Amino acid sequence: MPKKTLYRNIMDHYITQIESGQLLPGERLAPEREIAKNFSVNRSTVVRALEELQSLGWITRKQGSGTRVNDGQLANRRSPLSWLQHTHYARKKPEDPYLTKVHEQKTTPDVLDLFSGDLPEQLIPDFSFPEMSWETILKQAQQTTTAGYTPLLNALVQHLQKRMTIPITSSELLITSGATQGLSVILQTLLAPGACVATEDPSFLFALPFFATLDLQLKGLPQDQYGILPDALETLCQQQKIDLLYVNPTHQNPTGRTLSLNRRKKIVDICKTYDIPIVEDDVFSELSFTAPPKRLIELAPEQVIYLGSLSKLFSPLIHIGWIIAPKRLITSFLKTKETTELTTDIFPQLFATVALKDPSYTEKQHYLIQQLHIRSKRFETFLDTLKDWHYQPINGGIYYWLTYTKRRLTRKDWQLFLDQNILLAPAFLFSRDTIACRINYTRLDEHDFSVFQERFLFIDAQLRKDDCNE
Repeated sequence: MPKKTLYRNIMDHYITQIESGQLLPGERLAPEREIAKNFSVNRSTVVRALEELQSLGWITRKQGSGTRVNDGQLANRRSPLSWLQHTHYARKKPEDPYLTKVHEQKTTPDVLDLFSGDLPEQLIPDFSFPEMSWETILKQAQQTTTAGYTPLLNALVQHLQKRMTIPITSSELLITSGATQGLSVILQTLLAPGACVATEDPSFLFALPFFATLDLQLKGLPQDQYGILPDALETLCQQQKIDLLYVNPTHQNPTGRTLSLNRRKKIVDICKTYDIPIVEDDVFSELSFTAPPKRLIELAPEQVIYLGSLSKLFSPLIHIGWIIAPKRLITSFLKTKETTELTTDIFPQLFATVALKDPSYTEKQHYLIQQLHIRSKRFETFLDTLKDWHYQPINGGIYYWLTYTKRRLTRKDWQLFLDQNILLAPAFLFSRDTIACRINYTRLDEHDFSVFQERFLFIDAQLRKDDCNE
């Protein structure tokens, strides 16, 4: 058998084990000599296979600490063979084993789903949808182009003009099926395979498997309580070519942080200097307790591509998002949407139009924010009683970021939450960190909050007990 096939067999074996959860992130692989013996190959063949797996983002190798499965950041894992990206590896998108368990457990009785990125059903504003005949719906559909349903485009222009300090026209708008589809259109239009995208670390982008299929590199930028560190961005720009900066500056996913105005200005200036387009993901802006800092697109309309969404406000069933960009870019995005046959269904667009035109929209949004603020304050009151957990207060959005301060947590530690029927998102899904987690506090009504307190305190006591035994 050719040597080339042998090392690829080894690669395929370990990729399969990682994808199936038989090998977990951070877990050590067998020594090279043992692998060589198991596969009946020379050690040089094993070294070649491991080097390839490392270059593709599946494993890490360090002198003295051995070979381990890469901690998280699934988006940076690529397929070993370019021609296979359309077959086995493209169809079989790698999923973190922890995510698999979360998805399996969502239907478990008495589970507290604080992992979800959606509002609970009882908080979603209620809008009356008028009765429509099929004939009426077909007539409305005739007003739809690749850019979107014309009445919705006009309603969005009016909606956004009340919230932004820059003029917006319908020719600078593109309706999408949520912000994720919008991001996909942007990346496929602007970036070639191998291009480098910089983003916050942690960031939910590291948890998106579709990045692997686009063959893009992701570079994480460190944050503090005020968001991305501008100096880190400039240093990265000096070290290598950055093709695009993606930021979620207001109520960031997963940390809930809001980038300060001073940081926003510095980041815009750096991107102007190095000619880097910015994608501003602003999907949580409708859920702010107080007025957030000026948007990046307001600071630099020609430098920023803006992503918005109503999906967080209406429910995951209403996938409505939009892109704001200069008209010449919107034209390119429309071509990509047509070429890739991406569509935006008429029914969510009809619903979104009705909701935005409803005279009670603002009143209902304000009521929702009041309810979120109440739940947020109640949650913070509980967090203040926890000795070994740190959090940063938020001013909107749906997430809190909790950090365990005593030691590095392991996969076994996070399993405690699953055992207690609490679904949350550990940090390893979004970065190389393992000591923090994302919690969707909005899904805790008064009853569920009492249950959460009891279960969390039990887990906290178990962690402290394990600390004492170490």
